[in-house]
Amino acid sequence: MENNIIDIRDIKRDFKLGTETVKVLKGVNLQIKKGDYVALMGPSGSGKSTLMNILGCLDTPTSGVYVLNGKDVSVLNDDQLAEIRNKDIGFVFQTFNLLPRTSALENVALPMVYAGNSKIERVQRAEEVLGQVGLADRMDHHPNQLSGGQRQRVAVARALVNKPAIILADEPTGNLDTKTSIEIMNLFDDIHANGNTVILVTHEEDIAEHAHRIIRLRDGVIESDQRIK
Repeated sequence: MENNIIDIRDIKRDFKLGTETVKVLKGVNLQIKKGDYVALMGPSGSGKSTLMNILGCLDTPTSGVYVLNGKDVSVLNDDQLAEIRNKDIGFVFQTFNLLPRTSALENVALPMVYAGNSKIERVQRAEEVLGQVGLADRMDHHPNQLSGGQRQRVAVARALVNKPAIILADEPTGNLDTKTSIEIMNLFDDIHANGNTVILVTHEEDIAEHAHRIIRLRDGVIESDQRIK
């Protein structure tokens, strides 16, 4: 379908453990439309993190086809995948993954360094997205001067800085208290409302309910795919 931003067909992922082969994904078929808001759920060992890594071009499938924005990324080399990750996908991780010795502004601008933007462009855009996530007054602060919620906001701003088509968030509230988790999820709701495709990996039902569609994995296959909004 033309408006599918993600189309994966019969994706399998095996891992070698010594002489054993562990089949983690066992033939996953999934289509996600532009502007969708999806939660991936499943128990430990279900394959949801492996699927997330493949969707984010952090890993490649053992077999199957992955078409992202009309491009078959399952045949790309490492350099081409790195470019896709930088330009098309914004990542938000549970552990924030910020550089400790650099300011919020510098952390947010980093993906634009790899994309080859000028320093003026980087600063202007980083300031813009930090304002968007409510941190206009914290741009010069280092991560150790910020609360957990503020650090996650910096991570969200960094994910947005290159104007990616997709935001992938892996347990984005896993290290946050309940009040801060609600604030961060409201931020994701706003990001989706602004037109981004958002994909969350979570094990928390209340977090998943922010999404419009919940996909549950079990034993390496999709167990259910339910649109809730």
